[in-house]
Amino acid sequence: MGIAFFILVFLALFLFFSGIFTVKQQTALVVERFGKFHSVRTAGLQFKIPILDRTAGRINLKIQQLDVVVETKTKDNVFVRLKVSVQFNVLSDSIYDAFYKLQNPTEQITAYVFDTVRAEVPKMRLDDVFERKDDVALAIRRELEEAMNDYGYGIIKALVTDIDPDQAVKNAMNHINAAERQKLAAEYEAESERIRIVARAKAEAESKRLQGQGIADQRREIARGLEESVDLLNKVGINSQEASALILVTQHYDTLQQIGQHSNSNLILLPNAPTAAADMLTQMITSFVSTQELAEKMKIKNPPPQKVKTLDVPKEEIYLEKEQK
Repeated sequence: MGIAFFILVFLALFLFFSGIFTVKQQTALVVERFGKFHSVRTAGLQFKIPILDRTAGRINLKIQQLDVVVETKTKDNVFVRLKVSVQFNVLSDSIYDAFYKLQNPTEQITAYVFDTVRAEVPKMRLDDVFERKDDVALAIRRELEEAMNDYGYGIIKALVTDIDPDQAVKNAMNHINAAERQKLAAEYEAESERIRIVARAKAEAESKRLQGQGIADQRREIARGLEESVDLLNKVGINSQEASALILVTQHYDTLQQIGQHSNSNLILLPNAPTAAADMLTQMITSFVSTQELAEKMKIKNPPPQKVKTLDVPKEEIYLEKEQK
């Protein structure tokens, strides 16, 4: 009697403690009784009837992520691979549907992602795929929400995280980009060269202007010096023609002196005889005298017109004289 009682108590305690179990946070446990759904147990200490109830499975309530790589063709016939990241979770009020209606949710989500991407991307060119990837992501999320909500799954977000065209296409795109940048660099270089040319031309024009002004000032000072020299020579009894000839001969000798200071000069001055200066002086004086005589003869032949004095006679007197005649 005593042994049988202890055995019964031991079996009762064993069955009791075997029915006690715990469920982790963000996890749900499905309990079946005689093979039929009975209840859903959430986080905490739980109890089930031994032998009658059994644990059918556990559901993860955390947000999960599924990465899907899809290869498709764009509108301009470029093959491209898109990596789509889908974030989803099991709805807390639809645990029964998530556990019993869908055998493999990841394969179902992958199938919908493939279908949506291959329906949207072929409508776009390659550049539009990069610019409108958010539109592709919204289309994927919208399609998944309509399909997966019936199975107890909620779609948190769908992201297009990578767009990878063929390597040859990427090389061509990089070459186009490099060519565009080289074109832009050439335009900037041409513009800078134009600015340099304009600045150089302005500087040269200013230099020429200042150089011309300097030459004009130099000639003005030379003329003033010549004028003063002629006046000085006139005071000592040398007329203007002789003074001009003497100044020119002096400049001639100054020029010869400057030429002689440069040993590597290739200048040849003709005529270059010892009597060249005296001959030049004589010729210049003769030409000045001839010019003066010619000018005096022209004045005698063509005297200046004399002014004729006219009498101011009233018009009435002239008219009366004509009538008397």
